[in-house]
Amino acid sequence: MKKLAVLAALVAAQPAFAASGPFFSLHNTNFVVLLAFLTFIGVLFYVKVPTMLGGLLDKRAAGIKSDLEEARSLREEAQSILATYERKSREVQVQADEIVANAKRDAELAAAQAKKDLAESIERRLKSAEEQIASAEAGAIKVVRDQAVSVAIAAAGKVMAEQMSAQDKAARIDASITEVAQRLH
Repeated sequence: MKKLAVLAALVAAQPAFAASGPFFSLHNTNFVVLLAFLTFIGVLFYVKVPTMLGGLLDKRAAGIKSDLEEARSLREEAQSILATYERKSREVQVQADEIVANAKRDAELAAAQAKKDLAESIERRLKSAEEQIASAEAGAIKVVRDQAVSVAIAAAGKVMAEQMSAQDKAARIDASITEVAQRLH
Protein backbone atom coordinates (compact mmCIF):
# COMPACT_ATOMS: atom_id res chain seq x y z
CA MET A 1 0.00 0.00 0.00
CA LYS A 2 2.83 2.37 0.83
CA LYS A 3 4.53 1.60 -2.45
CA LEU A 4 1.36 2.49 -4.25
CA ALA A 5 1.20 5.83 -2.46
CA VAL A 6 4.83 6.66 -3.36
CA LEU A 7 4.22 5.70 -6.97
CA ALA A 8 1.09 7.91 -7.02
CA ALA A 9 3.11 10.79 -5.60
CA LEU A 10 5.80 10.42 -8.28
CA VAL A 11 3.23 10.30 -11.06
CA ALA A 12 1.55 13.36 -9.61
CA ALA A 13 4.90 15.13 -9.36
CA GLN A 14 5.68 14.86 -13.09
CA PRO A 15 4.16 18.24 -13.95
CA ALA A 16 6.17 19.77 -11.09
CA PHE A 17 9.41 19.11 -12.97
CA ALA A 18 8.16 21.32 -15.78
CA ALA A 19 8.00 24.36 -13.51
CA SER A 20 10.67 27.05 -13.79
CA GLY A 21 13.26 27.68 -11.15
CA PRO A 22 14.61 25.38 -8.46
CA PHE A 23 12.12 22.67 -7.65
CA PHE A 24 13.04 22.19 -3.98
CA SER A 25 12.25 25.74 -3.01
CA LEU A 26 9.30 26.96 -0.99
CA HIS A 27 8.89 29.68 -3.61
CA ASN A 28 8.01 27.04 -6.17
CA THR A 29 4.20 26.48 -5.90
CA ASN A 30 4.52 23.11 -7.48
CA PHE A 31 6.85 21.97 -4.71
CA VAL A 32 4.50 23.35 -2.03
CA VAL A 33 1.52 21.57 -3.62
CA LEU A 34 3.57 18.37 -3.73
CA LEU A 35 4.46 18.72 -0.04
CA ALA A 36 0.79 19.38 0.85
CA PHE A 37 -0.31 16.41 -1.16
CA LEU A 38 2.28 14.13 0.44
CA THR A 39 1.31 15.45 3.87
CA PHE A 40 -2.35 14.78 3.09
CA ILE A 41 -1.50 11.24 1.98
CA GLY A 42 0.59 10.73 5.12
CA VAL A 43 -2.26 11.93 7.34
CA LEU A 44 -4.60 9.52 5.56
CA PHE A 45 -2.20 6.65 6.26
CA TYR A 46 -1.61 7.82 9.85
CA VAL A 47 -5.34 7.90 10.56
CA LYS A 48 -5.55 4.48 8.87
CA VAL A 49 -8.10 5.55 6.28
CA PRO A 50 -7.01 2.80 3.83
CA THR A 51 -7.50 0.24 6.61
CA MET A 52 -10.92 1.73 7.37
CA LEU A 53 -11.82 1.75 3.67
CA GLY A 54 -10.60 -1.84 3.41
CA GLY A 55 -12.69 -2.76 6.45
CA LEU A 56 -15.75 -1.06 4.98
CA LEU A 57 -15.18 -2.82 1.69
CA ASP A 58 -14.70 -6.12 3.53
CA LYS A 59 -17.97 -5.51 5.44
CA ARG A 60 -19.69 -4.68 2.18
CA ALA A 61 -18.25 -7.84 0.58
CA ALA A 62 -19.37 -9.92 3.58
CA GLY A 63 -22.86 -8.36 3.35
CA ILE A 64 -23.00 -9.14 -0.35
CA LYS A 65 -21.73 -12.65 0.32
CA SER A 66 -24.39 -13.20 3.01
CA ASP A 67 -27.04 -11.79 0.65
CA LEU A 68 -25.84 -14.20 -2.04
CA GLU A 69 -25.95 -17.10 0.42
CA GLU A 70 -29.45 -16.10 1.50
CA ALA A 71 -30.52 -15.78 -2.12
CA ARG A 72 -28.99 -19.19 -2.85
CA SER A 73 -30.80 -20.76 0.13
CA LEU A 74 -34.07 -19.07 -0.91
CA ARG A 75 -33.56 -20.35 -4.44
CA GLU A 76 -32.97 -23.89 -3.14
CA GLU A 77 -36.03 -23.61 -0.92
CA ALA A 78 -38.09 -22.36 -3.86
CA GLN A 79 -36.81 -25.25 -5.99
CA SER A 80 -37.73 -27.75 -3.27
CA ILE A 81 -41.20 -26.18 -2.94
CA LEU A 82 -41.57 -26.29 -6.72
CA ALA A 83 -40.51 -29.93 -6.75
CA THR A 84 -43.03 -30.65 -3.97
CA TYR A 85 -45.82 -28.95 -5.90
CA GLU A 86 -44.83 -30.74 -9.10
CA ARG A 87 -44.86 -34.07 -7.23
CA LYS A 88 -48.25 -33.24 -5.72
CA SER A 89 -49.49 -32.19 -9.16
CA ARG A 90 -48.37 -35.54 -10.60
CA GLU A 91 -50.05 -37.37 -7.69
CA VAL A 92 -53.27 -35.41 -8.21
CA GLN A 93 -53.08 -36.14 -11.96
CA VAL A 94 -52.62 -39.86 -11.20
CA GLN A 95 -55.60 -39.74 -8.81
CA ALA A 96 -57.67 -37.91 -11.41
CA ASP A 97 -56.73 -40.52 -14.02
CA GLU A 98 -57.71 -43.27 -11.58
CA ILE A 99 -61.03 -41.56 -10.86
CA VAL A 100 -61.73 -41.23 -14.59
CA ALA A 101 -60.76 -44.87 -15.18
CA ASN A 102 -62.98 -46.00 -12.28
CA ALA A 103 -65.85 -43.87 -13.58
CA LYS A 104 -65.46 -45.37 -17.06
CA ARG A 105 -65.33 -48.87 -15.61
CA ASP A 106 -68.39 -48.18 -13.43
CA ALA A 107 -70.23 -46.70 -16.41
CA GLU A 108 -69.40 -49.76 -18.52
CA LEU A 109 -70.57 -52.06 -15.72
CA ALA A 110 -73.75 -50.02 -15.28
CA ALA A 111 -74.37 -50.12 -19.05
CA ALA A 112 -73.82 -53.88 -19.11
CA GLN A 113 -76.16 -54.31 -16.12
CA ALA A 114 -78.75 -52.07 -17.78
CA LYS A 115 -78.52 -54.15 -20.99
CA LYS A 116 -78.91 -57.33 -18.95
CA ASP A 117 -81.87 -55.89 -17.02
CA LEU A 118 -83.45 -54.69 -20.26
CA ALA A 119 -83.02 -58.11 -21.86
CA GLU A 120 -84.58 -59.76 -18.78
CA SER A 121 -87.46 -57.27 -18.81
CA ILE A 122 -88.06 -57.87 -22.51
CA GLU A 123 -87.95 -61.62 -21.93
CA ARG A 124 -90.45 -61.33 -19.04
CA ARG A 125 -92.77 -59.17 -21.12
CA LEU A 126 -92.52 -61.58 -24.05
CA LYS A 127 -93.36 -64.49 -21.73
CA SER A 128 -96.24 -62.51 -20.26
CA ALA A 129 -97.51 -61.63 -23.74
CA GLU A 130 -97.16 -65.28 -24.83
CA GLU A 131 -99.05 -66.40 -21.73
CA GLN A 132 -101.79 -63.84 -22.39
CA ILE A 133 -101.99 -64.97 -26.02
CA ALA A 134 -102.12 -68.62 -24.93
CA SER A 135 -104.78 -67.80 -22.33
CA ALA A 136 -106.81 -65.82 -24.86
CA GLU A 137 -106.41 -68.66 -27.36
CA ALA A 138 -107.52 -71.25 -24.76
CA GLY A 139 -110.45 -69.02 -23.84
CA ALA A 140 -111.45 -68.63 -27.48
CA ILE A 141 -111.13 -72.39 -28.06
CA LYS A 142 -113.30 -73.05 -24.96
CA VAL A 143 -115.93 -70.57 -26.14
CA VAL A 144 -115.92 -72.13 -29.62
CA ARG A 145 -116.16 -75.64 -28.10
CA ASP A 146 -118.94 -74.59 -25.75
CA GLN A 147 -120.87 -73.09 -28.60
CA ALA A 148 -120.17 -76.14 -30.79
CA VAL A 149 -121.39 -78.39 -27.98
CA SER A 150 -124.49 -76.22 -27.50
CA VAL A 151 -125.17 -76.23 -31.22
CA ALA A 152 -124.52 -79.99 -31.40
CA ILE A 153 -126.83 -80.63 -28.42
CA ALA A 154 -129.50 -78.42 -29.89
CA ALA A 155 -129.14 -80.09 -33.26
CA ALA A 156 -129.14 -83.56 -31.69
CA GLY A 157 -132.21 -82.61 -29.64
CA LYS A 158 -133.96 -81.36 -32.71
CA VAL A 159 -133.03 -84.47 -34.73
CA MET A 160 -134.08 -86.74 -31.87
CA ALA A 161 -137.29 -84.84 -31.38
CA GLU A 162 -138.16 -85.25 -35.01
CA GLN A 163 -137.14 -88.92 -35.23
CA MET A 164 -138.38 -90.23 -31.84
CA SER A 165 -141.85 -91.25 -31.09
CA ALA A 166 -143.70 -90.42 -27.90
CA GLN A 167 -143.18 -93.94 -26.52
CA ASP A 168 -139.41 -93.74 -27.06
CA LYS A 169 -139.32 -90.42 -25.29
CA ALA A 170 -141.18 -91.73 -22.26
CA ALA A 171 -138.90 -94.78 -22.09
CA ARG A 172 -135.81 -92.63 -22.23
CA ILE A 173 -137.07 -90.32 -19.48
CA ASP A 174 -137.80 -93.34 -17.28
CA ALA A 175 -134.32 -94.75 -17.95
CA SER A 176 -132.69 -91.42 -17.09
CA ILE A 177 -134.64 -91.14 -13.81
CA THR A 178 -133.58 -94.67 -12.86
CA GLU A 179 -129.95 -93.95 -13.67
CA VAL A 180 -129.98 -90.73 -11.65
CA ALA A 181 -131.58 -92.54 -8.71
CA GLN A 182 -128.90 -95.24 -8.80
CA ARG A 183 -126.12 -92.74 -8.92
CA LEU A 184 -127.42 -90.64 -6.09
CA HIS A 185 -127.81 -93.61 -3.68
